[in-house]
Amino acid sequence: MADAYDEARRIGEVIRRARVLAKRSQTDVAAALGYHQSKVSRLEQGRGTEDSRVVRAAALELGIPLPAVGLAAMPEPSPCDPETEDMHRRTFLAASIAALTSPTTPADGHGDLVRSLLPGPAPASAEEPQDTPGLSDRVTAARRLFCTCDYAELERVLPALISNLRHAATGSSQAAGLLATAYQTSASLLLKLSDHGNAWLAVGRAMAEAERCGDPVVLASSVRVQAHLLAREKHTAQAVTLVRHTADQLTGAYDKRSPRYLAALGLLLLRGVTAASGGGDRSATKDFLAEAKDVARYVDLDHPDAWANFSPTNVALHAVSAAVTFGDAGVALETARPLMRRHIPVPERRAALWVEAARAYSQQGRLADGYQALRIAESCAAQDIRRPAVRELVADMAARDRRRALPELHHFSRQLGVPA
Repeated sequence: MADAYDEARRIGEVIRRARVLAKRSQTDVAAALGYHQSKVSRLEQGRGTEDSRVVRAAALELGIPLPAVGLAAMPEPSPCDPETEDMHRRTFLAASIAALTSPTTPADGHGDLVRSLLPGPAPASAEEPQDTPGLSDRVTAARRLFCTCDYAELERVLPALISNLRHAATGSSQAAGLLATAYQTSASLLLKLSDHGNAWLAVGRAMAEAERCGDPVVLASSVRVQAHLLAREKHTAQAVTLVRHTADQLTGAYDKRSPRYLAALGLLLLRGVTAASGGGDRSATKDFLAEAKDVARYVDLDHPDAWANFSPTNVALHAVSAAVTFGDAGVALETARPLMRRHIPVPERRAALWVEAARAYSQQGRLADGYQALRIAESCAAQDIRRPAVRELVADMAARDRRRALPELHHFSRQLGVPA
């Protein structure tokens, strides 16, 4: 216990010295990270250093080598072309406009998907054009692939689907709505792959088609993906404002709304939960959770075939995630325990529960329990465990096991290609 306390104080002092040497205030660093000043103050006191995501973000912001704060140095991402990197740094508005007007070089690994997102004439597809009902079925199938975490197959089918939808959407508002959903799914996939630059491209396309189709449900869903990307890039205040403004136009008369409408609104509110908790705003987080819980009284779409997966279970999962983000590991695990005994039909949501549990266990220094949670998550959705954010968590947990008391954790880390 004393070793852990001393290590926390050491990490806090490393962060404090780096900040002082950089001649930056706690407020300045906190703003750059999307947190309140008190978050950085607590870190420098050695409190909250068990949250590897926060420590990693602070280290990267201050130029601290990751091993100096007890974290694993992740492999450098493959270089992108300058235009894609520039897009990655833009704010939401500029990025959305650029996504509609500026070509970008497709990234290695998912070039066909990125090419299908580019402006200009729709690329030819080997798939035969279909009528709107047939295209709708294919969009539903693509959404199911995302919910079941079959990301490789989803990446394979999206380019042809987008091409067919672009041809169909020329004179059809319904097809335009389906195309917006396909772009939203593309953005969500690219976010899973941590390709923020091309995710901006997909977000811009989704917004344009949502505006064209005029369906408030499709528009709300596009805004949700935008807010997700904003929050990922630490623009949490803008994300919260975007969600709040859009949700205010959709709330009310829940007993008279369709399940599709309520699911879109509920998921938008949950995106507000993620953004507000990421920005350290407990009050806004509580408000968004309360509103989402209210919506969930009227709708329960909790299966992979649903147009959108929203239910009381999903609200509870976001409460777990928010508690982890705030560093309230005990609260997170207490909230998660009933969910661990519940059947969650959507594999992506089941995996998310156990990944968040692993983060909470890691915050408490319970690396063995965290490892077991990750293996359960892997059994739910093997491809989801291999996305960059989870690989980073595994590498950080292995790096903290300096005495190698958990050889199975280090073996798992090597399996994922991120040895500590």
